[in-house]
Amino acid sequence: MSGPPETPICVLVVEDDENLRLALTDNLTDEGYQVQAVAGAAAALVAARQREFSVVVLDIMLPDGDGYTVCKRLREQGCNAGILMLTARTLEDDVVRGFDSGANDYLAKPYRLRELLARVGALARRGTTGTAPAPATGKSERIAGIALDRKARVVTRHGAEVELTRTEFDLLVCLLDHVGEALTRETILDQVWGKGIVVEQRTVDNFISSLKRKLGWKDGCGFNIRAVRGIGYRFDVDRR
Repeated sequence: MSGPPETPICVLVVEDDENLRLALTDNLTDEGYQVQAVAGAAAALVAARQREFSVVVLDIMLPDGDGYTVCKRLREQGCNAGILMLTARTLEDDVVRGFDSGANDYLAKPYRLRELLARVGALARRGTTGTAPAPATGKSERIAGIALDRKARVVTRHGAEVELTRTEFDLLVCLLDHVGEALTRETILDQVWGKGIVVEQRTVDNFISSLKRKLGWKDGCGFNIRAVRGIGYRFDVDRR
């Protein structure tokens, strides 16, 4: 079973079902995490203001709000924790909405405990080791109307800032570093989420869809993130 790093880290569990909340708390504690559990949206936002968490396990259906709003508010508060959303909603629009809100991963109910613990461990390791994008230069790189500043982690398109989540930014960096190359989903997962991270390959597809939408992709825009059948994706640029 994949556990946490040697240094204990803090996990916030946001789950209104008391039995699930207690079970998650017990199992995460057994794995060596320091766990705080709350039952609602308001309590989650208060907890995140009072304490720094490395991982948030967030149910979408809450009695006083929804996980999408909580996730967005957490990011607005400056919470940099890895956020794992738990939900019975598995439609692509729901998944993309979760990522747009700032989530890092998505797990459908009913879930397997071993998988949940592995995903929490993956987010915990990512928070302590980070991904490995190319060195920051502090200068903007420009390609097909997109300007990217790695050091400031800012992306603009035709002069307007594009609001990307941390994972979306890292994905864009990965694609820009391999323009014209067909990347497998496994390669993208390794470079963006980190080697050994347990994330469904479909997660890559959802992030690609969200990134294309945020970058304003359309025919003739000068670039395309193309699906390569049976392999993964390729970032193409019109160099004419």
